Amino acid sequence: MKKVILPVFLGFAILILLAAGSMVSSPGSEGNTLFGTVEENEIVRAEYIELSPEEAKEMIDNEDVIILDVRTEEEFRQGHIEGAILIPDYDLDKLVEDMIPDREATILIYCRSGNRSKLSAHLLIGMGYQNVYDFGGIIDWRYGEVQGEPAN
Repeated sequence: MKKVILPVFLGFAILILLAAGSMVSSPGSEGNTLFGTVEENEIVRAEYIELSPEEAKEMIDNEDVIILDVRTEEEFRQGHIEGAILIPDYDLDKLVEDMIPDREATILIYCRSGNRSKLSAHLLIGMGYQNVYDFGGIIDWRYGEVQGEPAN
């Protein structure tokens, strides 16, 4: 009898562990669903969503959005999308809550090529921001609203 109970118990323990592991989602997992804590004991589900520049332009033209540039201050001065606010990726976790306190605001995020914007989008989602859209890099922006200072 003891010989049968141990394998059955181990089998159930393995099944429970496998089931628990499949309930947790992390960046890069299927569906790209991330979890971020907004308030104590409240968990919000948010998706990482990547947009094309065309889709971003349509949202900018038709919706109330925040355009977030996560490049450096120097890059921003050289040229940025009209209406964009600057929070460099390396300061995002320190400054975003003061500059964008509404975690339900629609945020369109970009950088130069799309690498920093993707990482920054995941960071914002992890911080509880619910409507974050990554539209990649300004190098792909073709809509003429780039403003900046001429290079010296």
